[in-house]
Amino acid sequence: MKTTAFSILMVIAVLNSYTQNYRIIFAGTGASTSIDSVKIENLSQCTSMSLGGSDTLILASSVGINEESHPNDYRLNIYPNPSSGYCSAEFEANSSGNVSILLYDISGKMVLQKKEFINEGPQMFVMHGIHAGVYNLNIESTGYLYTAKLISTASFPDQPAAVNIEPSGGTKMGHYLLGPTTLKDSRKIKSLIYMQYNAGDTLKLTGKSGIYRTVSMLIPNQSQTVTFNFVQCTDADSNHYAVIQIGSQLWMQENLKTTKYRDGSDIPNVTDSAAWGNLSTGAWCDYHNLPSEGEYYGHLYNFYAVADTRNICPLGWHVASNHEWNVIEKFLDPTVDTNALGGTGHLIGRILKKGCVTRWEYMDSTYGLNAVGFTALCTNYRTATGSWSLAPDNNHDGSFWTATSHDANSAWFRSLRWCYNDIYSLFSYKRGGSSVRCIKDN
Repeated sequence: MKTTAFSILMVIAVLNSYTQNYRIIFAGTGASTSIDSVKIENLSQCTSMSLGGSDTLILASSVGINEESHPNDYRLNIYPNPSSGYCSAEFEANSSGNVSILLYDISGKMVLQKKEFINEGPQMFVMHGIHAGVYNLNIESTGYLYTAKLISTASFPDQPAAVNIEPSGGTKMGHYLLGPTTLKDSRKIKSLIYMQYNAGDTLKLTGKSGIYRTVSMLIPNQSQTVTFNFVQCTDADSNHYAVIQIGSQLWMQENLKTTKYRDGSDIPNVTDSAAWGNLSTGAWCDYHNLPSEGEYYGHLYNFYAVADTRNICPLGWHVASNHEWNVIEKFLDPTVDTNALGGTGHLIGRILKKGCVTRWEYMDSTYGLNAVGFTALCTNYRTATGSWSLAPDNNHDGSFWTATSHDANSAWFRSLRWCYNDIYSLFSYKRGGSSVRCIKDN
């Protein structure tokens, strides 16, 4: 018992922090309304974590069990704290309405959830039978959210914990049991997951539901619900692609990696350089013919595969045209000249490129920010003669075919370059090998 109490008291010193937190919950719509998991990437700090779709993300300037107050400096006060298993809690309700009282253990597992209707004004309730441990107590309602740490040094080996909830006037609101009965089905348990966050950080959120994945970008400034719109995007090889809405367009958020046309017929994999340079029909390859490149960066295709009437994109999708690339370019960077031949735009390159640890890191002033989640990779390319692009450590360019021909031998493409912040718009030989992004049909 002394050892347990000492350990808990030591935790208090570590977790004695006070901060304004943001609470993020998740919902689904479209092809699915359930969420299996969410991957959270803080692009400003280059950190990431995953959580269950029913879990709650708490963004905090310091990670641990934090106290949180209403903007008007109302507080959730618990006393005594630490307690011997019995304590009182007080808070101020700034409006009448339903309130949720939630208790989580230090692992983030919920051990109590209760909803009540309360009136505006000061509130008090008492808790007893709380087993030894460190907990997070949360009071949630429309317009306010309070969080405070709760420490218990008590042990009740044969007694489930219980809570009496009483308003400040002393009228009993209920008697509620805690204990193993609330933990029978772990699939129904919601966790409170903390992630370190600084004001202005950009988050990339990838929600997954079965075969569907949707990306949502967020710079949080309040607690909110993030709703993922799930959309079918599956190619003839049964590869399932994440999607992202950028302005009025819904894009694949990954490079294409199919080896088949939509009707199931094969797209030839041509590895020999001389054979590649003589092609006038569709083909694909991996950079330097390395399968690991294709798995992560997607395959490289010649334009003949892009233009084949059997269709290279998933059903309901198509290769973005030159005009559709112009739309996203002007939406993201007004300095882009859609009539330019060559490099254009002051910011578009950094906006589209993947950030953090990538092959774009060659120059500090031109690496990616991935500000809208497009996540353009440094894929490199294959030339019309079958040779490979060359640069230090293979850190060079990434290029995308458009669906638009220029003439009988060339077609329009877009390139992002390791040493520039622009986007390169020009036409190139159709025998060249570039990446492909598909866009949703209107």
